[in-house]
Amino acid sequence: MQQPRVQLKNITKSYGSKTVLNNLDLYLGDAEMVALLGPSGCGKSTTLKILAGLEHADAGEILVDGKNISKVPTRKRNMGIVFQAYSLFPHMTAKDNVGYGLRIRGTDTAARRKRAEELLELVGLTEHMDKFPIQMSGGQQQRVALARALAISPELLLLDEPLSALDAKVRSQLRDEIRRIQLSEGISTLLVTHDQEEALVMADRIGVMNSGIIEQIGTPGELYNHPKSAFISEFVGIVNRLPGIFHDGYVHVLGSQLLATNEHHFSDGDTAVALVRPEEIEILVDPAGSHTVLNKQLRGVFTSVTLTGAERSPIRVDMSSRDADALQIGQPANLRVERNNTVVASPTNKEAENLMQFQEDIL
Repeated sequence: MQQPRVQLKNITKSYGSKTVLNNLDLYLGDAEMVALLGPSGCGKSTTLKILAGLEHADAGEILVDGKNISKVPTRKRNMGIVFQAYSLFPHMTAKDNVGYGLRIRGTDTAARRKRAEELLELVGLTEHMDKFPIQMSGGQQQRVALARALAISPELLLLDEPLSALDAKVRSQLRDEIRRIQLSEGISTLLVTHDQEEALVMADRIGVMNSGIIEQIGTPGELYNHPKSAFISEFVGIVNRLPGIFHDGYVHVLGSQLLATNEHHFSDGDTAVALVRPEEIEILVDPAGSHTVLNKQLRGVFTSVTLTGAERSPIRVDMSSRDADALQIGQPANLRVERNNTVVASPTNKEAENLMQFQEDIL
């Protein structure tokens, strides 16, 4: 593999007695977008701020093109940063906001205006160049903030929860726009987000963080289809928790034997929970079935069907909307898992209790 564009090596950061980052390693390839995904307090924003020079690590180093920039001040790192808050100058037009960084660098007026106009056209704001922030919507202001970050031709683009303050429709449109621009400009980009869908659709690779470490990093497909832990499986995407009996490396659930793929501490006869995605379960209509259709939710090309059975907890199955039309509320059915392995997790007290009471029905 060629030398990564950006490398964070053994980054450690503590605030008092609390360790926020624990020997974190991360690299970004040339023109690659990497997303850091995780719950609040996991250390993802601190990682971005350390890369930007807004925070300083207690240990470790940051390399850009092989050069250690750990002690280089923020203003000399040539990185474009877009935060959740737009932070535009209210007394400046969109064009002047975009050109501000170039103005600080001493770029002449004509070149500054030309660059600002090009970037505002790139983000679809040609007709709004002379408007002030108060005259623009939130989505338009965030586009200006993105154009401003790109204006200085940064070596690296840093996005810290850039879309979380926007409504769902604008967020969807703008994430596609950001990805298009990032690819067309060929800028290595670090995206920090708590929104799993945002990470899955935008990033080349995703690092899922928990308690100051990256538990797993890989392509969206790798994390979704081959999670290495119960935390990853439940955090990335939606799963059903199906309690079953563990035996000889397998969890027996819904009439299937699923090989446990992650590290675990179960012994034969223990209750273990299989984490199975809604699209990995098939509904088999059967008048004598052990499950009952409880509800259906149309989601476009697919429908989420909720069923209940001996487990007591509802089970979600995602299936073709056309096939779901034939199902009736209250209809009995059996369920079959359409894979031969699974990530396993420890059961809650309630899950273990239900399994003990209805073990024969579940298996």
